[in-house]
Amino acid sequence: MNKRTSSDSPLNLAYLIATQIALIVGASPSANARERFNPAHLETGAGGLATGDLSAFEEHGGQQPGRYRVDIYVNDSKVDTRDVEFRIQQNPQGQSTLQPCLSLNDLASWGVMIPRYPTLGQPDASCARLSAIPQASADFRFSHQQLLLSFPQSSLTNAARGWVDPARWDDGIPAALVNYSVSGANNRDKKGGGGGGNAQYINLRPGLNIGPWRLRNYTTWNRNSQNGESGTSTKWDTVYTYAQRDIRTLKSRLTLGDSTTPSDIFDSIPFRGGQLASDDDMLPESLRGYAPVVRGIARTHAQVTIRQNGYIIYQTYVSPGSFEITDMYPTGGSGDLFVTIKESDSSEQFLVVPYASVPVLQREGRLKYAMTTGVYRAYDNGIDRAPLAAGTAIYGLPAGYTVYGGGQFSNRYQALALGIGKNLGPIGALSTDITQAWSQQKDRPREEGQSWRIRYSKNLVQTGTNFTFAGYRYATSGYWDMQDVLNTWRDGRRYVMPERRRNRAELTVSQNLFQIPGNLALSAIVEDYWGTRKRMESYSASYNGSYKGISFGLSYSYNIHSAERYGQRSGRTYDRDGLFALTMSIPLEKLFGGHPTYASYMMNTSKQGNTTQNLSLGGTLLTDNNLSWSVMQGYGSQGQGSNSGINADWRASYAETLIGYARDRYSERVNYGLQGGIVAHRNGLTFSQPLGETMALIAAPGAQNVAVLGQSGVKTDRFGYTVVPYLSPYRKNDLTLNTETLADDAELALATQTVIPTRGALVKASYETSLGKRVLMTLRKRHGASVPFGAMVIDPASPTPKSFIVGDGGQVYLTGLKDAGQLEVSWSHDPDGRCRVNYSLTQSASGIINLYAQCL
Repeated sequence: MNKRTSSDSPLNLAYLIATQIALIVGASPSANARERFNPAHLETGAGGLATGDLSAFEEHGGQQPGRYRVDIYVNDSKVDTRDVEFRIQQNPQGQSTLQPCLSLNDLASWGVMIPRYPTLGQPDASCARLSAIPQASADFRFSHQQLLLSFPQSSLTNAARGWVDPARWDDGIPAALVNYSVSGANNRDKKGGGGGGNAQYINLRPGLNIGPWRLRNYTTWNRNSQNGESGTSTKWDTVYTYAQRDIRTLKSRLTLGDSTTPSDIFDSIPFRGGQLASDDDMLPESLRGYAPVVRGIARTHAQVTIRQNGYIIYQTYVSPGSFEITDMYPTGGSGDLFVTIKESDSSEQFLVVPYASVPVLQREGRLKYAMTTGVYRAYDNGIDRAPLAAGTAIYGLPAGYTVYGGGQFSNRYQALALGIGKNLGPIGALSTDITQAWSQQKDRPREEGQSWRIRYSKNLVQTGTNFTFAGYRYATSGYWDMQDVLNTWRDGRRYVMPERRRNRAELTVSQNLFQIPGNLALSAIVEDYWGTRKRMESYSASYNGSYKGISFGLSYSYNIHSAERYGQRSGRTYDRDGLFALTMSIPLEKLFGGHPTYASYMMNTSKQGNTTQNLSLGGTLLTDNNLSWSVMQGYGSQGQGSNSGINADWRASYAETLIGYARDRYSERVNYGLQGGIVAHRNGLTFSQPLGETMALIAAPGAQNVAVLGQSGVKTDRFGYTVVPYLSPYRKNDLTLNTETLADDAELALATQTVIPTRGALVKASYETSLGKRVLMTLRKRHGASVPFGAMVIDPASPTPKSFIVGDGGQVYLTGLKDAGQLEVSWSHDPDGRCRVNYSLTQSASGIINLYAQCL
């Protein structure tokens, strides 16, 4: 049976009545100065058609007073959806019209300057006098359930586009939550060299929400066992634990615990202590000023491990060829990412991915700041926890200038920075700064030095070119970063002397190609060091395009990387290699019932002549396309031989699971994973997909297995609850339930709710559900006559009593009825204009039930 859509509600019949009335009005001769509806038009034949009190419809566009669920628009911009009470009032022309009851707080939240209009009403008045604002109007469009409010611009605050009144920000409900991710692999060495073994990785992110406070923890567990070697390595790490809340009046966030300093001016430093810093997300979107994308090329089925500040923050398994990682959980701050690609033959590649910083330029009058105090928090417990303090400030001046500066202070390190930025208009944007540092490394004399930096960017809109250049010059050999200095203070153990950067330059250029669809990108990073001839260089060029749905790409990278081997303290190793890759993807959804499906080809070759080729087929299945799958077959030169793999990823309502199998000449591997979230709240325990930073709890009691539009695989559980895992903080988020997935005995008063969460909140979106039978009831009075047209029917047993309107022939469409009960019917204010209906329904009946009943 077809399910009812969101437009199917008890008001549908009312819409039909209103439409018929409008037709009658339009067909009536104009006997009066303004259009009116005469109920006598409904009388036909002897005795005519009995009608209830329809005086409310006598005026053109008139409706019955009462509470209506409406979309509210202010000057054509939607601001809310909720129940509004409407009353009959006199408009400025002396006509009786249906007007909304809106409080002064409502008007203030929509930007109306209340103090300017003292005659609006008392502060606690439930109905403000809109006529007190000249040229203000309210138009209730009943057929669309819309309330259109119009105010002169002079009566509204000069709010920026996208502005949301902070009074509407929702801190959410108290809740305990945990994010979990479990992954692992079982490896078998086919050559018998002892290279097989097992690996498991667990990532736990528990949290607690109480009012505006957010308590968060990030803990990882890593276990590795190798065949042929004694023992198993197991390690627990706590990446961070902190409590955080917003300070609304300052548009800032207070953090207590483990975090990192901002990277706008200095390199980010991990600390344990307290921090008060600006939060740009609290600004309107039009006034706003990141985890990076990691790309690489795997020669075989490989394990990819990403470290930041010494912690393993991400681990996954990839197939041969180019890969891209975009779903890392942000750890805050910055710091280069060290990427290890462990191939199936046990060889390793090392990549360094710079963590991009936020642009320094600010709008005129905007102050962005951060103040931090605490102790240094190193990944190695043997490093001293030196006290530190830091502060930065960036301020936007007129004429496109921005000034910025800051300081870092410890008993072993002090630094001061000062800089200026300028929007140069048609030739781009430029910033330059200087940092003076004084440092004291362990067992070394005190040093001082300076660092100069220049940054430039330009986006040529006309040609589609984006050009970014950042150069660092360490002009003196006495300059050190704070983290390099503090890391030398270890407890009685040797340490590796950090290499001192002399120059570092970064260049990125991207070009959109209009005549040949695609994008060309070039990048280069070069570093050299004091006291050594060592260098780190990375160059890459890529082209990606598409033609008639077929996407293709070419890329080349050349790397000379200097990367520390973690755990061995053996200095640095070097990896020189050049890799060329060709990719192509062809859509095949027409062959798979419309589900997105692609056939892909990939070829890459290295400087040493190693060449691999892979052909794969993959796509999505199921109604919500929440089952991803892929199969591949490849071949490698120089003795690598063939390789193959198969992978599946199912994004269900309660968790996400994945499994894969891969084999080549060196090994066989089965990898697996399970990730999801658990939320404990006042109404119970809800399992979900992996949780983001800001979430919503959907509460539609009794409406089970109902999908959420735009959220793949997200459906309510048997209690009617589910979690939408990702929301935008301080912004309006519309959450819509798919009424096509409602059961036959379930109804929603409103399918869409709008929430405005603060950062880290779990906001509750409650939906009024009506569980019960749907009945088309024909009502007869005591002597057999039909109940009058326009009569109102109320179910007093409903948790939230609703009104239903009787149509022609005494018929009324009712929803949410119990198996038995009593209804109240009224059509006039006279004692004889009321009656009651006792009904009894068959429990096994489904769909729409037709029933005749007598009203006594």
